[in-house]
Amino acid sequence: MKIGIAADHGGYHMKQQILTLLTARGHDVTDFGNKLFDRNDDYPDFSTPLARAVAAGVVERGILLCGSGIGASIAANQVEGVRAAVCHDEFSARQGVEEDDMNILCLGGLTTGLAVAWNCVRTFLGAHFTGEEGYRRRLAKVSVTRHLANDYSGHVAPIATEHSVRPQRN
Repeated sequence: MKIGIAADHGGYHMKQQILTLLTARGHDVTDFGNKLFDRNDDYPDFSTPLARAVAAGVVERGILLCGSGIGASIAANQVEGVRAAVCHDEFSARQGVEEDDMNILCLGGLTTGLAVAWNCVRTFLGAHFTGEEGYRRRLAKVSVTRHLANDYSGHVAPIATEHSVRPQRN
């Protein structure tokens, strides 16, 4: 599997360790930086190029690190076609792929230990989107939401389709 990896200063040291573990296991890994530790770097400078590479299919999956994983996740999710999330456990890393077609795993280099992070990475890379109808329906709603994000009319209504509206049970 072709994997992209990137981190700012908050995730730099963990990124280097995960990169070593991935390459030792034969993965084809592209390092989107930062390639040198720089306390003054900014996560969007690394998150965005990796996210664009995932969206374009240059790499199949991405791993992003910053101090908490949150900033990297927010930046990556600005790119159409990216589904990035912070995970702190194997369940979330697997379920995020199987049900939500997550294609970028975000980790906190300052909040997650290496053993937990590595378990999340292995689980993330080994998981596959199930493609079940309900999961596809929900992802389609997320896509619609992205396109309507700047068209707020002032009232909140669910994004319903005839398939998602179910009768109430008594």
